Amino acid sequence: MSQDTKKDQPLFSDELGISQIVSDLRAVRQASLEHRNRLNRPPKLPARKVLAEVVDGLGAALFPNRLGLPDLREEGLDYFVGHTLDVALRELVTQVALELNFSAEIATTFEESREQAIVLVRDFASRLPAVRKLLDTDIRAAYEGDPAARSVDEVLVCYPGINAIIHYRIAHVLHQLGMPLIARMITEIAHSSTGIDIHPGAQIAEGFFIDHGTGVVIGETSIIGRHVRLYQAVTLGAKRFPVDADGALVKGNERHPIVEDDVVIYAGATILGRITIGRGSVIGGNVWLTYSIPPNSNITQAQMKEALPSGRHPDAAT
Repeated sequence: MSQDTKKDQPLFSDELGISQIVSDLRAVRQASLEHRNRLNRPPKLPARKVLAEVVDGLGAALFPNRLGLPDLREEGLDYFVGHTLDVALRELVTQVALELNFSAEIATTFEESREQAIVLVRDFASRLPAVRKLLDTDIRAAYEGDPAARSVDEVLVCYPGINAIIHYRIAHVLHQLGMPLIARMITEIAHSSTGIDIHPGAQIAEGFFIDHGTGVVIGETSIIGRHVRLYQAVTLGAKRFPVDADGALVKGNERHPIVEDDVVIYAGATILGRITIGRGSVIGGNVWLTYSIPPNSNITQAQMKEALPSGRHPDAAT
């Protein structure tokens, strides 16, 4: 078949009506861009697949002996860490530039965004030693808090809670540096694989342990103190969602709980609103809590049912 014959052929088979579908999708796409005033600047977003590879690389650089290559020797560790960081951080620069370009109010070139991205990623990279120190406390907390754990190495490579926390610790730094989209994408990667949903804006201190973990939800403005332990299906959520005069949700307000140091929250507990769980408290399984409690409290489902004849606390959400 000649080149001219190929050029004359339609791009798509009309047997399935693909040409019309492509045309209809283009019209819908353009209408969406026009509605968002982005017709001349279509969105080019960071790539989830690339960010997953970046986090894998950062994990290997943070823990080269356990998450790196299996045949690494001591004399080659620094080279491996340096090379792995170089690859991961260069990819991250590109993804950060995409977010900056996407979110810029004034149109900028990709090269301008990339120069800014290099500064931000350099700042991010400088914080990685501090991230490693925090993760060491989380791994130690998991090992000491679970009698089934045989070693800290097992905790690191097997526990979904630690996987989610690694993603969160990395994402939280990016969130602090002004990259909320990439940060959220990274925590959602962990959410998809572990069932643990931690918003990168949450503030979580050292020695954090999530046991089992599936169904855990930690909202954006949650503040969690040192050596806190959560079990599966715990929710630290918002009690209500205020709206503005136009009926749109008010965003960014402090709406999630504050959990002080040394608190244990057992499976299925739901804690809602900007309330404080006092230091050293224990929240039993399946408790629904919407009011602050003092330090060293012990809240159980039975106590909640005794609060009123109806079984509802007067501050309970409706």
